Amino acid sequence: MPDADAIAKLQARIRELARERDAVLIAHNYQRPEIQDVADFTGDSLGLSRQAAATDARVIVFAGVHFMAETAKILAPEKRVLLPEPRAGCPMADMITGEELAAWRAEHPGIPVVTYVNSSAEVKSHSDVCVTSANAVEVVRALGAERVLFAPDRNLGRWVARSLPGVEVLLWEGWCPTHDEVTVEQVQAARVEHPDARVMVHPECRPEVVDLADVVLSTSQMLRYAATEPADEFIVVTESGLTHALHKAAPGKRFFELRPRMLCPNMKLTTLAKVHDALVHDRFAVEVPADVAARARVAVERMVAIG
Repeated sequence: MPDADAIAKLQARIRELARERDAVLIAHNYQRPEIQDVADFTGDSLGLSRQAAATDARVIVFAGVHFMAETAKILAPEKRVLLPEPRAGCPMADMITGEELAAWRAEHPGIPVVTYVNSSAEVKSHSDVCVTSANAVEVVRALGAERVLFAPDRNLGRWVARSLPGVEVLLWEGWCPTHDEVTVEQVQAARVEHPDARVMVHPECRPEVVDLADVVLSTSQMLRYAATEPADEFIVVTESGLTHALHKAAPGKRFFELRPRMLCPNMKLTTLAKVHDALVHDRFAVEVPADVAARARVAVERMVAIG
C-alpha cells in the first residue's frame, strides 16, 4: 500500500489529467477510500446514473463494476466511458442473461418485468423498468401492477414484496454473494458487542437478516440516516467501503462492521493506479450495441424519472 504522500501525489495527478481530458471521475460507495476521495462524484447506482446522464464532461471514468459503466454509457451514449479495471464484474449480474429473461417473460405474458440495475445491458433491454435498492419499492408501487417479475436479486425482490403486500412479486433466483452470506449470528454478535448501536441493513441481505434491522436502507439512504439520526453508534450491514463515506457524512459518530468484514472482491479490484492509467492510456472503453442500448435506455430512464 503506498504511503499517504504517494497517494496524495497520485490523486493530484489524476485531477490534473481529468482536467486535461475533460473527464469526470465517478466512484461507487464501495470503492477504496483513496478512490472515493479523488472522485468528482460518489454515490449509489441511482445517484451515479443521474450524474452520468447530467455531466457535461466528454469522458466518464467509472470506478465501479462493469454493469455500472454500461449504465453510464446507456444514459450518455455520446460520452466515452472508461472502466479502469475490466475484470470488475458482478456475480449477481451474471446470474441471468438476456435470453433467460426473455424466456421467463414469455412464460408470464402481460406481467411487467422489473430489473435491478445490477444487471447487464442485454438484460435491461428485455425489461420494462429498472430499479435500484434506493427506489425499488417506489418504482414498483408506481407501476400499479398486481404482479411483477423481479430479477435478478431475490432478496431485494422479497423486500419489495414485504413493503408492498398487495403486489405479488415473482422472483428470479439471483443474489449478491457479499450480502447473501451475512448470517443472523453475525448480526446478533454485533448487537451484543454494541448494544446501543442502530442496525442498518441493506435489502440485498436475506430476509432473516433484514428482520434484525432497525432500518433497511440503500447505501445513499444509510448516509442520510447516519447524518440525521440522533444515535451516535451504528452497525453497518453492507459492503465495507461504505464506512469511509459514513465517517465523512457523520463525523464524530461510530460505525461498526460485521466480523468477518463484508468485502466485494470485484469492487476492490480497482486501484488508484488503474484510475490513473485509464486516463493516461484512454482505457478501457465500455461499449454497448446501439440496438441494445436503445431498448435498455427506456427501462433505465423510466427508473430515473420515477425516482
